[in-house]
Amino acid sequence: MTGPANDQSAADAGGQAPLELDTSKPNIARVYDFLLGGKDNFAADRVVGDQIKLVLPQVHLGVQAQRAVLRRAIRYLVVEADVRQLVDIGSGLPTAGNVHEVAHAIDPEVRVVYTDNDPVVLTHARALLASSLTTTVVDGDLLRPEELLEQPALRAMVDFDRPVGLLLCGILHYLDDKEDPGGIIARLMAQLPSGSHVFVHHLVKAGTPGEEDAEAALRKGIGRGTFRTPDQVAAFLAGLDLVPPGVVRVPDWHPDPDDRPSDDPVLNLAVAALARKP
Repeated sequence: MTGPANDQSAADAGGQAPLELDTSKPNIARVYDFLLGGKDNFAADRVVGDQIKLVLPQVHLGVQAQRAVLRRAIRYLVVEADVRQLVDIGSGLPTAGNVHEVAHAIDPEVRVVYTDNDPVVLTHARALLASSLTTTVVDGDLLRPEELLEQPALRAMVDFDRPVGLLLCGILHYLDDKEDPGGIIARLMAQLPSGSHVFVHHLVKAGTPGEEDAEAALRKGIGRGTFRTPDQVAAFLAGLDLVPPGVVRVPDWHPDPDDRPSDDPVLNLAVAALARKP
C-alpha cells in the first residue's frame, strides 16, 4: 500500500511524517494498513497491530476479506443497483483496488468521494487524485454527518437528486454506543434520495477465540473498538430495505462464483450488509 512517490508518507526514504502529525499515537487507518501488510504506518501503530496479531494470528485473513467484500459491494451498487455516485466515509489509506478503481473499471463516469479526517489519509488521497475529474477527497467527520455531506467539494461532485451509495466499511465498530451509530446512519440517509444505498461492514461477537482480547487491544491502543452482535448491526439499518442475503458473515455476502474462502474462525468476526432507502 504505497502512495505517490512525491508525497510525504510514513515510509518515505527519510521516514518523515506529514506536518502536524503526532506519530506517537496509534491511528485506526495506519493500524489497518499495517495489518494489511502496508508500510504507511509508524511504531505506535505497529504496537497495536502486533497486539491484535498476538491474539488473532490470522487477522490478515479478516482484513483481506474486508477489502474483497468492499469490492463486491461496489460492483453490486454500480451494476445491479445502477448507482453512479459513491461516498466512502472513513476511507482509510489508499490501497490496491480502491473504490474508484473498482467502480471505474465498470463505468469511468462513476463519481467517487472519499472522506476522512486523518492527515496521512488526506495527504495520500489528494496526491493520488490530484488530476481526477470524477473522484475527490474531503476532510469530514462521521460524528457530524450533516456537516460532512454539506462539504462544498462533495456537493460539487455528487448530485443529491440522484441515488447515492454510502460506504461505511470498517468504521462503525469504532463508534461507541453513546455516539449512536444507528442514528448517524439515519441522519446520513435522511439527506439522500430514494434509491440510495448504504453498505456496512462491522466487527461482531461470534464466540471466536481471541475476540475479547482483540477488542481490548483496540480499546487500549486506540481508545475505541466495540464488537457488536449481528442483530445490533441490523438494528442500525432500521427503516431501510435490506438487500438479500441481509446481515451475514463477510464471506457469505454475494461471494464471487470462484471464491474459495478460508474456513478460519477469524472470518466469523465480521458481518456485511447493504440496505436501500425506499
